[in-house]
Amino acid sequence: MMHAQSTTPHLETYYSRRAREYERIYEKPERQQELAWLHGRIPQLYEGRTVLEVACGTGYWTQYIAQSAKKVHSCDINESVLEIAREKPIARGRAEFFKADAVSLAGVPSGCDAAFAGFWWSHVARSGIAQFVANLARRLEPGAVVGILDNQYVEGSSTPISRRDAEGNTYQMRSLANGEQFEVLKNFPTADELREAVRGVAREAHLESLRYYWLLVFTLK
Repeated sequence: MMHAQSTTPHLETYYSRRAREYERIYEKPERQQELAWLHGRIPQLYEGRTVLEVACGTGYWTQYIAQSAKKVHSCDINESVLEIAREKPIARGRAEFFKADAVSLAGVPSGCDAAFAGFWWSHVARSGIAQFVANLARRLEPGAVVGILDNQYVEGSSTPISRRDAEGNTYQMRSLANGEQFEVLKNFPTADELREAVRGVAREAHLESLRYYWLLVFTLK
């Protein structure tokens, strides 16, 4: 069990405890215009495709992907968030939720011609990004479309950075409604770092940069 003073970034524990309050992050007034745009943009990417969704959390983005996708296979390591995801108003048969590790992706279904990861990239250590990208690419069909959605750092809206480690990873102190605190790894990559990370697996990639979010879209070789 983590204590309030702990500085160990146990993401699994943190997100399990945060499950029922997770989606409050989407209520920030200053982000509503961009979220509305993303609610339309994400379904456009996946029309008619079979999508592997990595670290789906409470299924917030699954419900938008499922509007146009043929099928969404959504995984997360936490059963507590999957229980919430299964409550989302998604048409029967359009999405399935199952437990799997987002880095190794062991046990995910084959045959997907698209993938999505929302707010997961920033929680992967810089040293682990290459392995995550390689594992994801290996589990998708050639020519698959991949969308990676995450946060820009915006002073006054984002949680302040609490520290930076020797590898360059940055961390935030997160508080739950009950006052419990966790230090969470949260990176904010540059555009060049994102493009370089997928160069080896992508035949083309483009970055859609907003004020509060970024969306990296690439097509596998």
